[in-house]
Amino acid sequence: MKRFFLSAIYLIISQFIFAQTTFNTDGLLQPVRPEILSNLHIDSDHRLNKMLNWHIQQNELMNSIDGFRVEIFFSSDYNAFEKAKKKKVEFLALYPDNTVHIKYDAPNFRVRVGDFRTKNEALKLHREIKNDYPVAFIVADKIDFPLLKQIQYERPD
Repeated sequence: MKRFFLSAIYLIISQFIFAQTTFNTDGLLQPVRPEILSNLHIDSDHRLNKMLNWHIQQNELMNSIDGFRVEIFFSSDYNAFEKAKKKKVEFLALYPDNTVHIKYDAPNFRVRVGDFRTKNEALKLHREIKNDYPVAFIVADKIDFPLLKQIQYERPD
């Protein structure tokens, strides 16, 4: 048992001692690439390159990502679109900091709120609005890209 324990410790320590990593001038960890990889040439089928280029083009065209929203209303009534617009205006009056989307999935009009990357972010909003919208629930959806906040620098004035 003692021999097994010592050999396990030796294997763990040897992984740290012989790891092939270096630090660049910025202090960031950089992996060491063996010289053989710099001279490596891979022959592949031309269809593979064509498929890879098609995939890159499709990703460039995509204007949304997977995420979550909170659905606060859905209806398939004859005047569902008008009801959805009223619900949107009502929600924006109560919670003006959120985005509201009216979506039509036949035969329902749906009002969905927010663009959240994680379910936890959507859960925060759901908890906040559950008293005003008791039928609200979280749904997985394609969301708009999040806006990047501009960095506010202090002026030396």
